[in-house]
Amino acid sequence: MSAPPRQDPVRRLADLVGSPVLSGVIGLAGVIVPVIAWVNERVNKDYLLIAETVIVLALVANHLWLRKRFITLRRATNLRAMDDAAYYDLVRAQLENELISDYGEIADGHLRVYASEVPRLSVMLVKTLIDSDTLPKRILAADLTTNPQLLTQRREYLAANRRLIQAGGSIDRLFICYRDDLVREDYARPLLELINHHRGHGVTCGLAIRDRLRADQAVDVIIIASAAVLVEEEQGDADYTKGRSSVYFKGVDRWVGRFESVWGHGTDSAPMMLQGYEAVARPMLDAGTWDNDRAAQGVDAL
Repeated sequence: MSAPPRQDPVRRLADLVGSPVLSGVIGLAGVIVPVIAWVNERVNKDYLLIAETVIVLALVANHLWLRKRFITLRRATNLRAMDDAAYYDLVRAQLENELISDYGEIADGHLRVYASEVPRLSVMLVKTLIDSDTLPKRILAADLTTNPQLLTQRREYLAANRRLIQAGGSIDRLFICYRDDLVREDYARPLLELINHHRGHGVTCGLAIRDRLRADQAVDVIIIASAAVLVEEEQGDADYTKGRSSVYFKGVDRWVGRFESVWGHGTDSAPMMLQGYEAVARPMLDAGTWDNDRAAQGVDAL
């Protein structure tokens, strides 16, 4: 069995300077020295002053060294302020381990992520929901569906969604589409193929027409139980070389209310609107007889 490699002297010195034991020894000396001087009246005050000065300088130098060598992460300012403290703490711990950019923001219950971090964080949020005790095991998602084919490429996120449903969870996904897009065959076909894909995994799908929604309702958002909300502020491209999203761990109920105001209930609900659109679009797609005017009439009647 080969001997373990020896550390070089510089590395050993750095480890010694950064050692918590050394900090403790210096701090202890700062207490012991004046006590000895107080007990022993013969101690020269000049020597005592020099010793105390050296100890203070050593403490300052050790503190500055530790700050330079180690990354300091902010802790949550008020854990109880989060809508689901246990879920938040699990996500925070994972981000701390991975040292995601702008981690410090999460201490206030908000995190902003960019480009390739967006899909990675969305997967993390879903997996944390699966593995935690957070209830309900439910996702409410609204997609601003400008390019249905783009959404089929989020394979890791879709796989995490599938795992959630297999674990007994549920997903309601709302596709928010422009009226003029819905009347085009080259848009309708990939949209309905995307919906078939989601339904095949047990996702409940609904449709909303973007032109009829208020600005605060037409938002790309993923609501994780009652614990977190991921809002996509700038949509990413196919490879997520761009894009910007925010995650909120407070005020989740407000986002749930917005989603439910669009999702609706009964005959006016988003799933029923989707069924109405499919009743018009699918026969024409299957027969190869797409008619933009007929599609437009069907969409306007929804």
